Amino acid sequence: MALVELVMPKMGESIIEATILKWVKNVGDSVEADETILEIATDKVDSEVPSPTAGVITEILFQEDDVVEVGKVLAMISTDGEMPAKTSAPVVEAAPSNGHEEKVAAPVPQPVKVAAPQPKMEPAMVGGGSDRFYSPLVKNIAQKENISYQELDSVPGTGLNGRVTKKDILQYVSNRPANGSAVVTPQVSAPATNGAAVNQVAVPTPKPQKVATSSDNGAPIAEGNVEIIEMDRMRKLIAKHMVNSKHTSPHVTSFVEADVTDLVNWRNGVKKDFIQKHGEKITFTPIFVEAVIKALADYPMVNVSVSGDHIIVKKDINIGMATALPNGNLIVPVIKHADRMNLLGLTKTVNELAANARANKLSPDQIQGGTFTLTNVGTFGNVMGTPIINQPQVAILAVGAIRKKPAVLETEHGDVIAVRQMMFLSLSYDHRVVDGFLGGSFLRRVADYLEAFDKTREI
Repeated sequence: MALVELVMPKMGESIIEATILKWVKNVGDSVEADETILEIATDKVDSEVPSPTAGVITEILFQEDDVVEVGKVLAMISTDGEMPAKTSAPVVEAAPSNGHEEKVAAPVPQPVKVAAPQPKMEPAMVGGGSDRFYSPLVKNIAQKENISYQELDSVPGTGLNGRVTKKDILQYVSNRPANGSAVVTPQVSAPATNGAAVNQVAVPTPKPQKVATSSDNGAPIAEGNVEIIEMDRMRKLIAKHMVNSKHTSPHVTSFVEADVTDLVNWRNGVKKDFIQKHGEKITFTPIFVEAVIKALADYPMVNVSVSGDHIIVKKDINIGMATALPNGNLIVPVIKHADRMNLLGLTKTVNELAANARANKLSPDQIQGGTFTLTNVGTFGNVMGTPIINQPQVAILAVGAIRKKPAVLETEHGDVIAVRQMMFLSLSYDHRVVDGFLGGSFLRRVADYLEAFDKTREI
């Protein structure tokens, strides 16, 4: 009997562990190659782990909610479709050359370690108005069927801790009325005035929780009329990694203000023609990325990472772009080999990654390998920010909102005050390897490239 080990797959250069959400298959179940065996979650994505081979699951080594390191064996699969016999190794008779019979133990087959195929990963999703967790698969089905978060909250779940499974959502869809509304609400019987029983909908009324001033079970201690909300899994992981980044890198943030009037006027003047000619909408993001690429070429020691007492200089320039998801979370898809693209190539890649992020269709390769990150806090109406470094990188650039402001211009006839399009840029960097001179010079160079944008540029 041949045994194959199903191991925890590696899902990114900085991912060292994952949490088991649910076992889809149990011991004794038959599986086909590439059939889902379990669902796992990391701080960035949720995914389904497929079987590397066809066979029967003979052993499961970890339970749901266990945190497992990458490379650890999760389960054993028998490729001949049989469960192993619960006896010791079989003994066979062998006839040695001296004529005496001896009992020789038959060789026991050794398990073969096979990594699971790289799963297709999608951003983790948190329910809209409740703390209920939904997997990306359930969310995608709900989106295709035009099921709102409020309606999804009413779907009964048979999974772990009441989670809605694929079977639950499909069953709900098949029984859903034509008008698209099928809210499942618990009902109780109450006596009517004539003595008959009538059904009344029990609508729980949320009330603020008054917490005791002391606790023996580790619960938070608070006074007054308060409400305690436990962090969901995604928020816990985000909190962990943000704290880890601060503990790892001594953050320093520098600021500059750039006059991007020519850039703004050029983009406003060509955006319609750009769509007609190339079929792509040009935003400010690819223009910002282009300036970052040029500055990184001038200051390659910003495009590095740290390993112990060594500095790893990255020869590839892979720009991560922080992107907001529909549920309010952020994810950072990566523009690979950005320095090899022109403005049109950057525009197409930025639009594709942003669309895939919003549709929860980012592949594993599209969210890993970044060497520098850009975040646009101006999309939230913020003029500047102090972003936290995306480990293991050593710097992250935030661009603020572009606003019209009075500014002093130097002309051949003297200084004048004019209305200009101004923008703040802020760079957070790891002071272990990027000092103030390098960080400040790099940031100023990005601003210089933006201010020197060619307003006569062809599209």
